[in-house]
Amino acid sequence: MPNFAYTGRDERGASVSGTLESMNLELAQNMLLAQGIIPTTVKESTTGGRQPLFSLAAKVRIPELLLFTKQVRTMINAGITITQVLEILKAQSTNPTMIKTLEAMGTDIREGKTLSDAFANHPAVFPTLYQSLIRAGELSGTLPEILERVIYIMDHEYRLREDIKAALRYPKIVLFTLGIAFFVLLTFVIPKFVGVFLKAGLDLPLPTKICLLMYNTLQNYWYYLLGGALGIFFGLRLYCKTPTGGYLRDLLFLRLPIIGPLFNKAAMARFSSILSILTASGVTILSSIKIISGAIGNQAIAREFDRLSEQMEEGHGIAKPLGETRFFPPMVVNMVAIGEESGALEEMLRQIALHYDEEVEYATKGLSEAIGPILIVALTAVVGFFALAIFLPMWDLTKIVG
Repeated sequence: MPNFAYTGRDERGASVSGTLESMNLELAQNMLLAQGIIPTTVKESTTGGRQPLFSLAAKVRIPELLLFTKQVRTMINAGITITQVLEILKAQSTNPTMIKTLEAMGTDIREGKTLSDAFANHPAVFPTLYQSLIRAGELSGTLPEILERVIYIMDHEYRLREDIKAALRYPKIVLFTLGIAFFVLLTFVIPKFVGVFLKAGLDLPLPTKICLLMYNTLQNYWYYLLGGALGIFFGLRLYCKTPTGGYLRDLLFLRLPIIGPLFNKAAMARFSSILSILTASGVTILSSIKIISGAIGNQAIAREFDRLSEQMEEGHGIAKPLGETRFFPPMVVNMVAIGEESGALEEMLRQIALHYDEEVEYATKGLSEAIGPILIVALTAVVGFFALAIFLPMWDLTKIVG
């Protein structure tokens, strides 16, 4: 989904600027109007793409932004003015990017811009969701409470990603070690044994012939293999940065037999917690869905949100269109429907988020338990294959010697 750069004026008449994601120009203008911004210029930006939730520029990590938000909340609760807060944090920061950002924000506020405008001028550091919550807190006069919710979302998201990384760390290490062992055996061990077997005039068995073929291919055409592997790797990376490639990649992840359910549950937890906090902060359901669409971190699910937004703009509620989308389990749809009918949508969403937080925790543990036996089987197969390639002809050799 493209990014649009805009300039305009907010409800107080102050000039604002920034970027937002939208399917087209007309929808971008409507999104700005829904946020209380009268656009003067809106044009498609050639830089930037879909922002995952709190996925920041490489120079500002999530823990740094989390600490910054906690410090801002504490000092605002202590009655310190926002200009003093920014000056204090700028003096304490050791991150060059954050120092420049805070300096620019301080200048913006001294020139009469609002705090939300100052945040919006730095989308590379403060994602769309962060900006939207700050704006909601500023307009409602509940900025400290909103900062609490921002901290909760960031901490929740960070722990969720760390849990998934921890679950995948062991398989990555095993596969990497297995690849090194395969390369060493194929290039250093097998050729020496094969030379002995050929000198003895043995008829090599099939596993040994396969190893010899792989060794000769690797020795004679390694540059083609290396070039092809690098070409495929970088080609796929570039393709996955396109809307179609990113969609197909995320769709593949969701359909994988073991990892897919984990990613889907994580997306449900993220969707429920963010929507609950946005609705509690006074953001409309339609605006919340559009914000989540750019922050969900999965382009396959984000496309479902885009279709959901279109149906909601036609006057439908959230539950019925949500039931017609893919990837949303019946439990989520039914609880959202109950919350919508009873007027307790925020509470229902909070309960869904708590449920899927537990589901993700169980799923990450189950992932490690499920992948472990698979890796053991793969390791056994590789070791067994090389053992056959060496010991079958060696058995024949002992017969000849005997």
